[in-house]
Amino acid sequence: MSVTTAGPARKAAPMTREERKVIIASSAGTVFEWYDFYLAGSLAANIAATFVPGTNDTAKFIFVLFGFAAGFAVRPFGALVFGRLGDLIGRKYTFLVTMTIMGIATFLVGLLPSYESIGYAAPVIFIICRLLQGLALGGEYGGAATYVAEHAPHGRRGFYTSWIQTTATVGLFLSLLVILSLRLSMTPEDFNAWGWRIPFLLSIILLAFSIWIRLSLSESPAFQKMKDEGRRSKAPLTEAFGKWSNAKIALIALLGGTAGQAVVWYCGQFYALFFLTQTLKVDGTTANLLIAFSLLIGTPFFIFFGWLSDKIGRKPILIAGCLIAAVTYFPLFENIARVANPNLIAATENVKIDITADPAECGTLFDPVGVRVFTRPCDVLRRTLATNSMHYELKPGPAGSPVAVTINGTAVTAPEPTGAAIGTATVAAAQAAGYPKVGDASIVKQPTVGGVLTDARTLSLIGLLFILVLYVTMVYGPIAALLVELFPTRIRYTGMSLPYHIGNGWFGGFLPPTAFAIVAATGNIFSGLWYPIVVALMTVVIGLIFLPETKDRNLEDWH
Repeated sequence: MSVTTAGPARKAAPMTREERKVIIASSAGTVFEWYDFYLAGSLAANIAATFVPGTNDTAKFIFVLFGFAAGFAVRPFGALVFGRLGDLIGRKYTFLVTMTIMGIATFLVGLLPSYESIGYAAPVIFIICRLLQGLALGGEYGGAATYVAEHAPHGRRGFYTSWIQTTATVGLFLSLLVILSLRLSMTPEDFNAWGWRIPFLLSIILLAFSIWIRLSLSESPAFQKMKDEGRRSKAPLTEAFGKWSNAKIALIALLGGTAGQAVVWYCGQFYALFFLTQTLKVDGTTANLLIAFSLLIGTPFFIFFGWLSDKIGRKPILIAGCLIAAVTYFPLFENIARVANPNLIAATENVKIDITADPAECGTLFDPVGVRVFTRPCDVLRRTLATNSMHYELKPGPAGSPVAVTINGTAVTAPEPTGAAIGTATVAAAQAAGYPKVGDASIVKQPTVGGVLTDARTLSLIGLLFILVLYVTMVYGPIAALLVELFPTRIRYTGMSLPYHIGNGWFGGFLPPTAFAIVAATGNIFSGLWYPIVVALMTVVIGLIFLPETKDRNLEDWH
């Protein structure tokens, strides 16, 4: 595979009308797809209450996790299916198809009758819709990034494609904004009964607009030239991944690029929200507002780092972002915890919980899609303490010995030896010793409208969360240009899509459950950060050694 390079980039000319149209059309459609995809996560509680029978909160939580994980899990398969189509028939028509699938699946969720109306068909259809959304998203991103990059002049691809990079964050921000607006404009009863469906139904308007604007686009010049010359790949999948020369590049792109980028991205947005709500027990509205403000401040930096990558290269910015994030995650999250829930941090330092158990009775707690059922007392107890954000130390006991718990040296007694009973007794005793309960007065509260910009704790949290978002913009801003430039035109859509979606769908998408399993296994609320840190450092090492710098590659003559 020969790689051509260009000479020095010509002086940047003003963006043409056609180039602006390409960027707006591609970005608008991708914002719409991310908006649709994030709604299921943002409205998980309402979806579970509507589509899952009974009052078992655990069953509802499992359903929500499975539905969200299903969308992430199938993204690489969407990348294969639609990447192949994009290299066979063209970029424009392929991402029209992906956008239509996403829009229809999202609209159907808004119309889907409840479990009470149609029984088990409701959750089954919902999962099918999530699978369709994941497949569509797997094909959308590669098409939009490739299309914009192939229209961009040499020397400005990082800047042009960085607009696509804003769309995931803008889509998340838009979904949060619509949901918060609806929550504030109607009673909680109305929102839970029918108001939560409105964001899904609104997507049909966004779909119509996106299709209209994309239909006016022409095929990318690089693909059209290759098509006219009869040099399209007849088997993009085989050529991209069946030949070691190309498969090696995809592997390097994954391990030396998108894996680290993904965990930094998901840690800075999704795990930060998970940490605020599930670990620090900040109420959902407050947490969403804090994340929304940090995203609002940070989003322009996607454009900045895309532009900067045209000057100094994609690789140094990506590697620096992964390295800085890995080095600073522990102090950043510790400071977030101290500001958001100071009594919790005080308790982790002053309340000592020791669990003594037979090591053979304490298993792994990894549960990426929430379908495992834990019955052994040691496992149930550790998950209970992790769910309540309580630190503990696990000590080995004699073979066959029952689980025993002490708090500051005092034994905890339970009415029966089951994990649930021991967990309930331990939580109550730990709270009596100093651990805060949900709703504790020290937990940061939703700021009033007039106090948003003056409350010191709010400003501190927004500042800390903004730093996490800044890391996201460093690694995500240049990644589209880097991936596009790694592969020749004939297999570009296919080649770039798979490593991107394995990285972001699997390495990133499963970060929250993986981190929670680590927390539950170790007894430390911060230990889940080791997962993104290790993956980010892996990308630093592999990227430094194997990842090429691509900013000077000439896409026009590289087939």
